[in-house]
Amino acid sequence: MNIRLSDHFTGRRLLRFALPSIFMTIFTSVYSVVDGFFVSNYAGKNALAAVSLIYPYILIFGAVGYVFGTGGTALIALRLGEGNKEKANRTFSMLVYISIALGVVFAIIGGLSIKQVAILLGANEDILAPSVIYGSILFIGMPAFMLQYEFQSLMVAAEKPKLGLYITLISGLFNILLDWLLVGVLKTGISGAAIATDVSELVGGVFPVVYFARKNSSTLQLTWTSINLADLKKVITNGSSEYISSISLSVVSMLYNSLLMKHAGADGVAAYGVLLYVSEIFLAIFVGYSMSTAPVIGYHYGAQNQKELKNVFVLSTRILGICAVAMFIAGEVFAGTVSGIFVSYDEDLMKMTIHAFRIFSFSFLFAAIPIYSSAFFTALNNGALSALISFARTFIFEIGSVLLLSMIMGLDGIWFSMVVAELASSILSIFIILWKRKTLFYLSSSVNT
Repeated sequence: MNIRLSDHFTGRRLLRFALPSIFMTIFTSVYSVVDGFFVSNYAGKNALAAVSLIYPYILIFGAVGYVFGTGGTALIALRLGEGNKEKANRTFSMLVYISIALGVVFAIIGGLSIKQVAILLGANEDILAPSVIYGSILFIGMPAFMLQYEFQSLMVAAEKPKLGLYITLISGLFNILLDWLLVGVLKTGISGAAIATDVSELVGGVFPVVYFARKNSSTLQLTWTSINLADLKKVITNGSSEYISSISLSVVSMLYNSLLMKHAGADGVAAYGVLLYVSEIFLAIFVGYSMSTAPVIGYHYGAQNQKELKNVFVLSTRILGICAVAMFIAGEVFAGTVSGIFVSYDEDLMKMTIHAFRIFSFSFLFAAIPIYSSAFFTALNNGALSALISFARTFIFEIGSVLLLSMIMGLDGIWFSMVVAELASSILSIFIILWKRKTLFYLSSSVNT
């Protein structure tokens, strides 16, 4: 039985609706993780450091897809809640077409600048060449990369989260098989890993375009449209928090890599890369859940259904709280196992990675709060508050804590800074939620959950 945005949600029903998007974001995260596994084990730790160094720069461009995906989903869901399906389709189509055009432009800009950026980030002679090779190939697939990120949200707005999951699974399998063939069997090294990622993104980004261009059973359809500057501005405002979160993550990662090169050399960058790979999968649970419930929130906000809005909010806090504790426990228990998957061939690097991971795992206890809060306010079409949470989480708390703690504690300060930043951003998020609870109705009416 299909679950629709207009339904009443119990905890079980909400999880059933969210699970496809959660798995979709997890499998999307697997792309870079699989690359990291094959690159580290078949090309060595310098190649792993190169991937960790340059990928944040690529994400700065690709994350524009998140802007159109999350910001567009909020506006489209609002239009659907208001009963204006025609306008929702025009907005949807506009975003897809603009994404394709921007992806081509970004591919050219990124390809021309990749070497200079790698040097600026501190790449030494050991990791400069692989950084340029990996980044140049990934920029070729930028249009598909952006579309893939965009459709993770738009598939939910179209009430087709399972289809989105199936597409992601297929593209993920392409990535894994090609990594195995190109890197593991044919020994093409870092270039093979980049090609595998490009092909998988092509599958994940282009297939949805074909689906929505044809007559389909979803709530959305690609159609002729024009650029609506008012809607585009609203989408960018709504999605700005997600872009701030993504771009600031990239900036913070580049800062971390720079500091780690000073404190621990390429080993530090490689260890940090492992943390990012694993945390990307763990945090994908929070991101996927938040992304999947955003259209539900936007729909009921547009329909002025205060009772269901509160219901979804309360259920979400319970679900995410349980997940946060489970992730922390898993991180502590499996730190050695996870680290060994990537760097077991180097004893010193293995010890550093395990130590860092056991510190970093504490951040999972707090990360769900700012992630969900930011997505929640985006769904309410309040881009300003969402952007504030994302900006403070990264540009203020993460940058501030890593600069301060690295000076006081050295290398351990870098690992602890991640925990401190998530704690501080959680406190800010809770304050904003309580501050706005009555004016935005999500805690202003009684409901049985």
